[in-house]
Amino acid sequence: MKRTLPLLITGLTGLVMVVAYFIPSAQAWGDTATTWFNILAASALLLGGGNLLKVHLRAVFEQNPGWGFSAVTAAAFLITVALGLLKVGTHPLEGFPEYAWSGDYIQEGAALWWLYDFIVSPITSTMFSMLAFYVASAAFRAFRAKNFEAFLLLATAIIVLLGRTYAGTWLTGWLPESLSWLRFDHLTELVMDVFNKAGTRAITIGIALGVVATSLKVLLGMDRSYLGTDGE
Repeated sequence: MKRTLPLLITGLTGLVMVVAYFIPSAQAWGDTATTWFNILAASALLLGGGNLLKVHLRAVFEQNPGWGFSAVTAAAFLITVALGLLKVGTHPLEGFPEYAWSGDYIQEGAALWWLYDFIVSPITSTMFSMLAFYVASAAFRAFRAKNFEAFLLLATAIIVLLGRTYAGTWLTGWLPESLSWLRFDHLTELVMDVFNKAGTRAITIGIALGVVATSLKVLLGMDRSYLGTDGE
């Protein structure tokens, strides 16, 4: 029964969402299912937050290797949650001068805005700038013309990279108008608008077919992986 009931709930909910999408009169059923999904997602968020605190606070108290990072993670999580729940604003709300932090909590200058603009955004930029070096290093190792397919990949990457920079304009900008299609910027547009778009559409179609197949397996109870390792 502990496996049958989740399977029935999953199958019925999925069928309700499908029916509600195609039949307007059943749209209210889909809205109800979405509401229950939001409730479950909020509960899962609480469980995830509690587990995060449990893991990192244990690392801090036991002085495990790298416990300083765990301390920063736990402190950042608690501060962000506190500021979000208390809705700390920037200035007193109109008509309530005695409440100093009652203003809009998501406008410029608020606590959450400050956290995002001065902590999250710089950290994200730093991570992506470091990622660029890893990508360049991986590309240097991967782009080796060992066969014809690798040569095509290498040639395409060079064309796109040069076409996106001033170097491409400098190298092929002297070509006459009759040969303008050989310029790197024009070749880049050709690659991105024709070959890349065709490949992207093919991949998207494949993903859609995979989603349909996986959804049918879940709805029919053939895929029980969400029940855990013993779902079979």
